[in-house]
Order: sequence, then C-alpha cells, then structure tokens
Amino acid sequence: MTRRLAQVAKKVGVSEATVSRVLNGKPGVSEATRQAVLTALDVLGYERPTQLRGERARLVGLVLPELQNPIFPAFAEVIGGALAQQGLTPVLCTQTKGGVSEADYVDLLLQQQVSGVVFAGGLFAQADAPHEHYRLLARRRIPVVLVNAPIEGLDFPCVSCDDAVAVEQAWRHLSSLGHERIGLVLGPGDHVPSRRKLAAARAAAGAAGAALPDERVERAMFSLEGGQAAAARLLERGVTGIVCASDPLALGAVRAARRRGLAVPGDVSVVGFDDSAFMTCTEPPLTTVRQPIEAMGRAAVELLCAQIQGGQVQHDELLFEPELVVRGSTAQAPR
Repeated sequence: MTRRLAQVAKKVGVSEATVSRVLNGKPGVSEATRQAVLTALDVLGYERPTQLRGERARLVGLVLPELQNPIFPAFAEVIGGALAQQGLTPVLCTQTKGGVSEADYVDLLLQQQVSGVVFAGGLFAQADAPHEHYRLLARRRIPVVLVNAPIEGLDFPCVSCDDAVAVEQAWRHLSSLGHERIGLVLGPGDHVPSRRKLAAARAAAGAAGAALPDERVERAMFSLEGGQAAAARLLERGVTGIVCASDPLALGAVRAARRRGLAVPGDVSVVGFDDSAFMTCTEPPLTTVRQPIEAMGRAAVELLCAQIQGGQVQHDELLFEPELVVRGSTAQAPR
C-alpha cells in the first residue's frame, strides 16, 4: 500500500497524503487532482478502491491497425495531444499480425473502464469483417468515434477525408497532363474508402466522356509490396498514370515502374493518398492528396468529449476536404 501511494504520488506530482485522501474519499482535494490520481491508478495498473470503481477512468482507447504506414502515427500524435489537453489519457492499441486482435483490445479497454474509444482505421472500414465488438461498445453505451469510414447500422459519429473529392483531384490532375490510360490501385474489395474512390473514379472518367474498364482497377493489401504487384499488372496493360489509395501503395507503384525500366514521371505518373511523412524525401518526391490530419483528429476528439460529457452530437459523417499536393512523380503523358 505504501509503495502504491508513493508511485501514484510521484506520477501525479502530489503528496502521498493527498493520494490517501482521494483513495479514502476524504474532502479537501480539488476535482482536477482527484481525477489525476484516479487516472494514475489506471495507468499504473492498480485497481481503484471499491467505492470508486463505478466511475469511468479518464482513459481513452486509441485503436490503430498498424504503425508502419506513417499516416497512423500522425493521427496518433494529433489525437493523443488533443486528448491530453482535455485531461484524458490515450491508451494506444495497435494490431500486429498474429498478435492481439481488435476485439481483444476492446475487451481490455472495457476492463479498464475507459471513457471512450477512437478507431482510426481498422475492421470497421471493411464491410465484410466481424463487427460484433463495435456492437458490444454500442450496447455498453461507450462513446466511440470512427475515422475515415462509418459502420452501416451503427450510428457512431465519424470524421472522414472526402474520398470522392480526393480521386476527382487526382484524376483531373492526370487528365490535365494528357493522360488517357489511367489505372487505380485500391485496397481490398470490402474496404469502404476504396469503394468510394472507385465510384468517384468511374464518375470522373464518365465526365470526361470515357469509361473506366475493370482491367484498369487493381486491388492490393495496403503495403509497398502490394502496391508494386498491383501496379505491375496495370503497367502490363499500358497505363501511363496510376492513382493509388495510399502513399505506400504509390511507392510500390514507383518501384514497379522502375523494375520494368520505366521512368517516373517520364513514362509513368503516380499519385498517392495521405501525404504522410517523408513523401517529400522520396525520389522523385511524391505527388499525393493530403488528408487534413490535424483538423480531422481534433474534430474526432471534440466529438468524443461531447459524448463523454453527456452532450448530444450529430451522428452524420463529417467530410473533410483533401488537398492535391503536386510534386515530382507526375508529368505530361508520354507521346
């Protein structure tokens, strides 16, 4: 008990006597200090005293599908910082192959009595994936915010980058450079943002008086290797421009072109999506469509905090405008 008092006191920066008063429900402690002590108990892995267990922890789960794609650490930085400003502590949950599943993380977060959960990418973005753990959160009335795809049948608040506008910008850019044979590299068939991008690409092609044939649409897992394999198939069919659903996919497309002895952008132009870290440092620097990560992350936290505080929030999807960033991976179509 003495060791626990000392650890919690050190974590919060208060005296052991103050920690003791909080644990025993004694007066004379500010609400901010009281909440800080309870949060420290949760973070250090100590059980709250029985009389305090009914209160939710000041913890918020931040569930990400991976950290290899730089876009997810970027979201974690923005969302984590915004949560800290609200006096909430983010608990980072990252899936690994063969490791803890998203459903397992939800169980762990519920055991910790978290105040809410933010999902930035994950199984909710796949229409055919299991969604029961999301329904469990809804039944428990845990505040939840989704980033970049809604779940059909569950009215969780959602903030998304507008996939249709992103593809329109990329398509219009390549068309203005004279590209007529444009291909797409998307995520799996049940990936909701990829479905939206495909619909937008078909609309953009139709507006230009052309069709987007199926042979110019390839799907891949979200990785550099997946992008390389998918782009190689498109290049065999003679495309001169490739629009990709993520920056790692686009970097894979650049590699596929080089393996075939083609120059980027001299022979093939490539457009990514996200504008994640280091895209200015690639060779050539990547033309991509930038997600407004700062605005989206802060909006997600605002929606979550409104729910935690018992307020009413709009359950419509908030769409944020992307921005085309033109760099060195796109140029005039080869003659």
